[in-house]
Amino acid sequence: MFITHAEALKLMPDDTELVALWGGTRAPAQAEKYGISSEPSLEALMARKDIDAIIVTTPHHCHVQETMMALESGKHVLVEKPMTTSVADCDLMIGLAAKKGLTIATGYHQRFRQNNARAKELIAGGAIGQVQTVSLSMPIYKEAAKVGAPRDKEGRLIHSWGWWDDPVSLGHLLNSLTHGIDMVRWFTGAEVATVSAFCRTFIPGLKVEDTTYALLEYTNGTMCSFYSSRALPGPIFQGEDFRFRLMGSEGLIDLNPYGELRLADEKGWRVICEQPPFGTMGVNTTRMGSYCKQIQGFIDGIRGKPMGAATGEDGRAGVAASLAMLESSRERRWVDLR
Repeated sequence: MFITHAEALKLMPDDTELVALWGGTRAPAQAEKYGISSEPSLEALMARKDIDAIIVTTPHHCHVQETMMALESGKHVLVEKPMTTSVADCDLMIGLAAKKGLTIATGYHQRFRQNNARAKELIAGGAIGQVQTVSLSMPIYKEAAKVGAPRDKEGRLIHSWGWWDDPVSLGHLLNSLTHGIDMVRWFTGAEVATVSAFCRTFIPGLKVEDTTYALLEYTNGTMCSFYSSRALPGPIFQGEDFRFRLMGSEGLIDLNPYGELRLADEKGWRVICEQPPFGTMGVNTTRMGSYCKQIQGFIDGIRGKPMGAATGEDGRAGVAASLAMLESSRERRWVDLR
């Protein structure tokens, strides 16, 4: 994630500058590549007076310590999702930011993708009436993470994705499904009220959840079914890697953030817009464009303007709902978040 944010910062206005990084075996090489400093310790990074804001991109369970240190040192924070691994830690982070008068944002870049933003506009404009149900699927080919992992000259993995499999990070759904939870909250303006879920582990030897089916009720009455898995034995179901199907009182939306946004009512189905081909670099590409807009939204918040980026409270809501799914499955009961 460092590279993604670093590339986005390169595309920002001249008054926004990447200064330094810390953490990970690749940090010195990445610092050299971007012409910045690689600090020897987290304490050294936080002690720098020429840094106004920190972007936290480390494994989930590290977020609370690093965010709290940044806030204590007077720095604003954009923390990647999930915000952290407990609701109590979310509250600590949000509370300290408020006490210090600092901005804390959560990395929900999906809000800035073209199709998602257009779907939000359609819903807000009443195109499908009251949102009654949402169906979301988020399957991942189990080998997908290895495809993009860095390798040495002999093709061997330089590092593994073991942090994702570590029980301290709690499971796949906290890493993945928080995006979906946030999107439905963002679309409807409602909060998660009640959760019921089954969480399972299908990948041999894995010590955390890799597949979840969940039913969620939002405070406005919207019902949602969420499917998230990283255990698919082959390439994902076509067009289903991140797919929303929304039923409203007056119409339907079929949303593929990486493909087409389609709308239906009594006039039938029609394509509203189509996401440009996925790209890695460049402000106008699918990926980098959304990260640039997210960072600008964060900067706006720092400067006292309305913050376009997701807030700390948005991050907390995703963590709370995800943990409620794990609790529901473990205790085989509904979990009420109200």
